[in-house]
Amino acid sequence: MKKVLLAGESWMSYTTHVKGFDSFYTSVYETGEKWLVKALKNGGYDVTFMPNHIAPEEFPFEVEELNKYDCVILSDIGANTLLLPPATFSRSEKMPNRAKTIRDYVLNGGSLLMVGGYLTFSGVDAKGKWHDTAVQDVLPVEVLTVDDRMERCEGVKPVTVKEHEALSGVTGEWPDVLGYNKTVAKQDADVVATVEGNPFIAFGSYGKGRSAVFTTDCAPHWAPPEFCEWECYDRLWQGIVDWLTKDR
Repeated sequence: MKKVLLAGESWMSYTTHVKGFDSFYTSVYETGEKWLVKALKNGGYDVTFMPNHIAPEEFPFEVEELNKYDCVILSDIGANTLLLPPATFSRSEKMPNRAKTIRDYVLNGGSLLMVGGYLTFSGVDAKGKWHDTAVQDVLPVEVLTVDDRMERCEGVKPVTVKEHEALSGVTGEWPDVLGYNKTVAKQDADVVATVEGNPFIAFGSYGKGRSAVFTTDCAPHWAPPEFCEWECYDRLWQGIVDWLTKDR
């Protein structure tokens, strides 16, 4: 059984409630991985989910550790989460650069999928900050250096522009998405789906490995319920990861 590491897709919210003279606070921990994890497990994959608050310490530092996985998925996780491990940020200790670890993992035969969100690609206020990292070297698209969110509250429809074995089970019209990360396709990119003329799904081969991008979310809010409940949702993700891990 092939193994997948999914990093990101979690957040904590802290809310202030003001009721006249009085106020109080509530907090909640939420995750958005369930649709993607379910799709991959239905396709026979063994998925390890590593939430954002766990990743700073537990995301692998060495290629040998990443090699335990056939595919690494980065979804709504900022570069700083991996580039600022507690040992470095709190104690000024030198640690391996995990963006370089991911790059080297791909070049040596691993596979990488970056899924869109507010903290992947460039993201909100450009805080995703993946452009100036080694991960950019093994992505089929160029990440912008500015806030790259294209918010489309009215909905916008992706379009398949090229046949590809990864999308062989994806038929009919795509459901609307409510936003995406704008990127620029590299010259060697294999762009198979677009949204407003921009890359939506693109593939690339780097060294001995493969990578792909999916520039909207895998869960709400950019991927609304009708997208997550789409009859082709599971097959979409299975096809992408099947292609990425074909030679593993």
